[in-house]
Amino acid sequence: MNREALKRIIFDRHEVIRNAQVVPRRYSLDPQANYVITGLRRAGKSTLLYGVAQGLVESGVAWERIIYVNFEDERLVGFTSDDFQDILLAQSELSDERGYYFFDEIQIVANWEKFARRLADAGERVYITGSSATMLGRQVSSTLGGRYFTLHVTPYRFDEYLDARGQAHEGGALYATRDVGRISRHFDAFYQQGGFPESLRYASPREYVENVYQKVLLGDIAARYNVRNVDALRVLMKKVAETVRTGVSFSTLHNALKGIGYGISKDTVISYVGYAREAYLLFSITNATAKFVEREGSPKYYFSDNGLLNLFLFDRETALLENEIAVALYDRFGEELHYAKSSRTGVDVDFYVPEAGLAVQVAYSIAGEAREREVSNLIRLARADDTTKRLVIVTKEEEGILEQDGARVEVVPAWRFLLNERAQA
Repeated sequence: MNREALKRIIFDRHEVIRNAQVVPRRYSLDPQANYVITGLRRAGKSTLLYGVAQGLVESGVAWERIIYVNFEDERLVGFTSDDFQDILLAQSELSDERGYYFFDEIQIVANWEKFARRLADAGERVYITGSSATMLGRQVSSTLGGRYFTLHVTPYRFDEYLDARGQAHEGGALYATRDVGRISRHFDAFYQQGGFPESLRYASPREYVENVYQKVLLGDIAARYNVRNVDALRVLMKKVAETVRTGVSFSTLHNALKGIGYGISKDTVISYVGYAREAYLLFSITNATAKFVEREGSPKYYFSDNGLLNLFLFDRETALLENEIAVALYDRFGEELHYAKSSRTGVDVDFYVPEAGLAVQVAYSIAGEAREREVSNLIRLARADDTTKRLVIVTKEEEGILEQDGARVEVVPAWRFLLNERAQA
C-alpha cells in the first residue's frame, strides 16, 4: 500500500484523538501489556484507546509515535495481510523511536493474528480492537500464544452512565432525597434507552441505537458471514426479543419463522443466533437445574444493551427491567450466571448463581399476588439448595425486607441493585 496514504490516515486520526472527550471508564490497562479489546460495536472500545493515546502524549510521547489505524476507513478497502509491513515502514519513516500501535477492527483483514504475534515477539506495544467474539476463539488465542491480555468492553453500566451525566452515586447521594430522585430519574432513561456512550449526545437516542443495530446486523453479521436471507435474520432477532424472560429452543424459533413463511432450516437458525452472539448482540444463560442436553437446548436469551431490545418492544417494561438486570449480572458473573426452573420442585427463578449463593427474581412490582409468587419461588430454591443464602427481588421502585418461613428476602429497586452490584464486583 502507498505509505504516504497510510501517513495521511494516521495523522487524520491524530486530530480525532486530540479532540476526543474521554469519559473515564471502569477499565484499567497495564501499561506494559499488549491488548486485544473486544465488545459490541459502539460500546466505547475506540474511545478507551483514545484515552490511552492521550495519556501517552501527556507523558511525553511524540504524536509521530502514535500509529492509529482504523481498518474500517474506506481508504483501506482492499488492504491485505501483505500490506501490514507498510505500516511498520511508515512508522519508521515518521520516528526513529519505537511506535505505539493501535488497530481498530483489525479482524477485517485475514490473518491479522500472525501480524499481531510478530509485533509482540518484536517487543512492540500494541492495542487491538474488534467487534467479533471470534477474535478470542481458541485458534486465535493459540496463535497469539499468551502475548496479549484480553479485555471485553460493554456499553455503559449504570454507574458509568451516571458518571457521564455528572450525577453523584456514592455515599450520601444514595440516601439524600434529592439525589435519590435524580438517580431514579436517570435510571428511567437508562433502562429504556440503553448505555451506548455516544447516544447521550443526541436528542433522539433511539435513532442512534437503530443505526448501531443496523450496522451490527448488516455489517458484523450479514456481510461478515455471507447471510443469504437477511429478512429472515431480521425476523429471527425480533422473535428472540419476544422470548426475553423465557427459555426458548432452536426448534421453537425455527417453527416460529416457518409459521410466517420463512423456509430456512433449523441449522440456519442455529447459525444465525450464533452469529448474533459472536457480534455481541446477544448472550444467553442456561437452566442450572436441567440436564445437559436441555441446558444447551433451551437457554434464555438477552440483548447486550437495553436500547437494542427496546427497538423490538412495545409496552414491555418488565422485559426491559429483566434484561438490564441480566446484563449487569452477566457482566459480573459471566458463565456462572444461570436461571433455575424445575417442574419437579416447582422452582422458577430468573437468575441463579450457585457459586455465589445468589438467587434473584425480577418483578416490576410485587403488589398483590405477585409478592407471594416471587417470594415462594425464591424459598423453594433455597430449600432445594441450602447453599443459596442471598434471596433478592429486584423491582422498579419498591424496597424493603420480607421475612417468610424462616427466609429473609431483600426487595431492592433496580437502580440501587445495579449500583450495589458494581460496588461488589
